[in-house]
Amino acid sequence: MLSINVKDNESIDKALKRFKKKFEKAGVLRTVRGRNYFEKPSISRRTEKIRAAYRQKMQMQDEEM
Repeated sequence: MLSINVKDNESIDKALKRFKKKFEKAGVLRTVRGRNYFEKPSISRRTEKIRAAYRQKMQMQDEEM
């Protein structure tokens, strides 16, 4: 569970921004979305390899430019 202590004289906007940062860093939303359905470990590894190859390809294209 995430909790943010609002400091004295701190605006709600700043506290909300800190909460959003902490929420994103914790990966809560990613975990929830991952639990929507079961994926076999072999399929998740394959997907991860495909994503890594795509990222590497994009990096190579950026370096060429």
